[in-house]
Amino acid sequence: MEVRSAGPDVRVLTPRAAKVRVVLATLLVRVNEVVSVDSLIDELWGEHPPRTAMTTLQVYISQLRKMLRDADPQGGDELLLTRSPGYLFRLDPGQLDLSVFEDLHARGREALAAGDHAGAAELQHRALALWRGPLLSDTPHGSLLDSMAVRLSEVRTGALEQRVRAELQLGRHQELLGELRALTAELPMHEEFHAHLMVALYRTGRQADALGTFATLRRTLVDDLAIEPGRQIQQLHSRILTGDPALLRPSAAAAAGASAAARAPGLPDLPVIELPQPDPLFTGRDAELGELAARLEGAQAGGCVLISGPAGAGKTALAAAAAQRAAAAFPDGRVLVRLRTGTGARPAGADALAAALRAFGTTGTLPKTEDELTALLLRLTEGRRILLVLDDVASAAQLRPLLAAAAHCVVLATCRGLPRGMAALGVQAVPLGPLGPAAGRALLADDEASAELTELCGGLPLALRAVAAQLASHPRWTTATLADRLRAPQSRLTELRAADEECYGVLRAAYAEAAEADRAAFRLLGAVPAGPFSARTAAAALGPVPARPADTGESLESLVAAGLLLALPEGGYRLPELLGLLAAERLAEEEPATVAHEATARLCEVLAGELEAAQHAGHLDGLHPLQWFELRGPELTDALVRAHRAGLWPQTVRLADGMSPFLEALASWELWERCHTAALDAARRLGDAAAEARLLRSLGDLAWQCRRLAEAGDHYRQALRAVESAGPGAAAETAPERVRALAGLVDLQLDEGELAGAAQLLDPMLDEVPQDVRGRWELSRVQGLLAVETRVPGAAETHFRQCLTLASALGDRRLESYARRWLNRLDGGEHRADWSEVRPGVWRARAATG
Repeated sequence: MEVRSAGPDVRVLTPRAAKVRVVLATLLVRVNEVVSVDSLIDELWGEHPPRTAMTTLQVYISQLRKMLRDADPQGGDELLLTRSPGYLFRLDPGQLDLSVFEDLHARGREALAAGDHAGAAELQHRALALWRGPLLSDTPHGSLLDSMAVRLSEVRTGALEQRVRAELQLGRHQELLGELRALTAELPMHEEFHAHLMVALYRTGRQADALGTFATLRRTLVDDLAIEPGRQIQQLHSRILTGDPALLRPSAAAAAGASAAARAPGLPDLPVIELPQPDPLFTGRDAELGELAARLEGAQAGGCVLISGPAGAGKTALAAAAAQRAAAAFPDGRVLVRLRTGTGARPAGADALAAALRAFGTTGTLPKTEDELTALLLRLTEGRRILLVLDDVASAAQLRPLLAAAAHCVVLATCRGLPRGMAALGVQAVPLGPLGPAAGRALLADDEASAELTELCGGLPLALRAVAAQLASHPRWTTATLADRLRAPQSRLTELRAADEECYGVLRAAYAEAAEADRAAFRLLGAVPAGPFSARTAAAALGPVPARPADTGESLESLVAAGLLLALPEGGYRLPELLGLLAAERLAEEEPATVAHEATARLCEVLAGELEAAQHAGHLDGLHPLQWFELRGPELTDALVRAHRAGLWPQTVRLADGMSPFLEALASWELWERCHTAALDAARRLGDAAAEARLLRSLGDLAWQCRRLAEAGDHYRQALRAVESAGPGAAAETAPERVRALAGLVDLQLDEGELAGAAQLLDPMLDEVPQDVRGRWELSRVQGLLAVETRVPGAAETHFRQCLTLASALGDRRLESYARRWLNRLDGGEHRADWSEVRPGVWRARAATG
């Protein structure tokens, strides 16, 4: 990235901060369009933005605006504008080299199509001169910048190929030799550049070298991909081998690979356009659409691009839109073949080939054998530039004969997941993820409820269409009304089914078509909390389904191949939102209740173990434990709620205990209350008074932090009663909670300025000094606070030094920092009489004194 100032004295003002460059880059690749705040946050932080994402983004925008004012004092303020639902970077196309590059390339392509070879070569040369390296190689990439980088790399390759083609037409074969050798070394599988090099070598009298170039290409393709070169370059090889003199003339050489080659006699005239009508509700796939169009435009005959994604992700709609977008690159036809019948049957072999021929409009009696049908399709498409869209491919075995028969075409296929064996066919896979909130707003309404509906629908276009249909059929409903109806996971599929039977049917079909072993594993994964999960978590859910622990990975990969599970780039797995709900539904309906109960119990034990380990770990998966918990918090909460719903009382309490220190440190009030209220109910059902005391004291701490002081006092007093009811046999377990509950009541007295009452509460704490380190820390803390309030700084310092010693023994840096801050203040390093840090990270304003 390079930002230059306006005016005669050019200065480079490129932002140094990587995140600021990401924001600027995202705005520039969508220049003169509104880029939503959600899109910018996704690009900066992906699926896990910080809680301060909005504020941080505003800081970055402010920094960019300052830079733009420095770059252009006259008009910099008018470049970056706030436009709902995000920001608009307004720029003259001539001021952005990306826009200039794309304009020159498009004009060059038009000139080549019109036969203006000199103009085409000049325009593409000017476009390529702007290329200084891979797009934004100095800037971190999110999904949008990644796809744009891929697209522009493909466009640059196309510009190079078209410039070389035009210059060969102009007879510049001698000058091109060195460049073509470098290009074939850089792109060893690119057939067009190898074909151009063969022609250039042949026309300079180096027939043997031209044949050697073909041999090198063939060896690379056979060794690496187990495929032969395409028919066009094979035909060129034959002509060079026989010494065809027509190749020596530039016009004939240029025509050798053109789509206007001689047509096979006696076959129907083309073009044939057999595509669905454009979908008026298609939205939210601009990046994927641009990437696909670029790949298709640059693809050679025999190439295959594959759109993979879960059921309902909108693969067919995207394929049809990409075929429409790439129309100019396929002047001889674009044909869609559906590889699933209305009854759900999947034609294969000869039946699939016959379906492809019928899609081209072939009439009459077709041959019966696969070989004859393949030969007919090859004759029909030879020498033509055709895009063949194969919708809903089931397997590599189904696709393989179709690719062989469509060797003269470019193929765009769609399929669920990524069936095994696809890589061996040389396909370029484009995975299709869920739609973002901006798409939901565009399809439904520009409000927060639409963004929530998008999330509740798992970003699936099919589900969002069902939601849109519900809104249309219930004029009095709002998006908020529908969000309320869909919010409960247990009833969401039922609501969507009522809205559109097709939506539910597509999900069920994906499940029904899977192998029995995959269906069994899929059902058990319905016990896994929503969100990403590890193979270890999956193994706990699957339990005895895999024959051996090593089989867990095989089961998961089989589900990925079937399109029922997503493998995440960063590691781990995830059930798409609605498929996760379907898995839970099938688990409840098709398995005995004991199966789900046991799977949930196994999961909770694993997660509780991870929580307990996290409390003592320095780092987890490269993250600080608090960062780790922020990522895993929703999953752990979901697990606790499921455990409580299943009546797994010990597991519910154990999970809540493991979450307690994280919830307190992060002040996650909502999750804290939800989890500990459920766990308190579980403790009471167990008759575990010690656990009841522990959870009541924790809920008291929560109420105190939220300044619900009466409620806090009630919880602390209930905790003390639970300690008493537990009896002396549980003293070792309940003594710490007794001290901490009393400490909470001391805090309440100090809140009210009741110093005598606070001192009175300290007496029972001092009568029985707690044995556990955390209990002694709490005692020293409230003693120190009382000493501060009664103006005995020496005693306060003694107590906070004891806090520091105890915190060090605990290995708790948060508690250590609290003690150090107090010691620093008492030592005169920091003096503010108007505040008091009563608990770590919690300050109380103090009344001014004379």
